[in-house]
This record gives sequence, structure tokens and C-alpha cells, in this order.
Amino acid sequence: MVCAQWEIMEGLMEMKKSEVYIAELAKIQDIFKGVEETKRRLVEGLMEDAAFLRAENTVIKESLSKGGMVKSHPKNPDIQKSTEAAKQYLRNVNSYAVVIKALNSVLSKDITEEDGDLDEFE
Repeated sequence: MVCAQWEIMEGLMEMKKSEVYIAELAKIQDIFKGVEETKRRLVEGLMEDAAFLRAENTVIKESLSKGGMVKSHPKNPDIQKSTEAAKQYLRNVNSYAVVIKALNSVLSKDITEEDGDLDEFE
């Protein structure tokens, strides 16, 4: 019985993760819809990576909200240790930040180029 409940929970988490992925990817693609086609194609993988990391962290974050990021020794609460989920969450957050920064630089360059084109008409 417990095994069946676990499989149901895993299925729900997977469904939620795929929904977060789809929503995040759609959001990022919407942000990039005005960007030049070649640049948009160039960063497609980064957009997918950002959506993946966001979806993964949604699941990890939910787990951490129940179990916490730190475990304490049962007999000596002063002895504490970060959980593996907490470590992975932080690695994912850092990776996500790097990917978003790279995507933002493409957006910034595209906007700067458009502004440069407008200067010719002044």
C-alpha cells in the first residue's frame, strides 16, 4: 500500500514538474519573441536549461519545505549537516542564475542594437 502511495506522489510531482517546465519555457520564449531569429535560435538550449532548472528546483524546494535544509544530530543538536537536497538546490540556483544572466546579456545586446539603429534616424 505504501509503495502504491509513493508511486502516486511521484507521478503528481512529475506532473507538477512538467507543468512548471512548460510554463517557464513559455515565459522565457515570450520574453525573447522580439529578439532576432538567429539570436533566439542560438539561445534555445539555454532557455530550455533555465526552464529545466526552475522545474527541478520547484520539486526540491517542496521537499525542503517539509524536511528542511539542515539535519541535526538526534543526541547533540549542535552538530548539524546540510542535506543533499539542500546542496543540490543551491547548485541549481547558482546554475539558473548563470543561465539567466547569459540570456539577459543577449536581450540587452539586442535592445542596444535596436537603439543604435534608431540613432540613425535622429
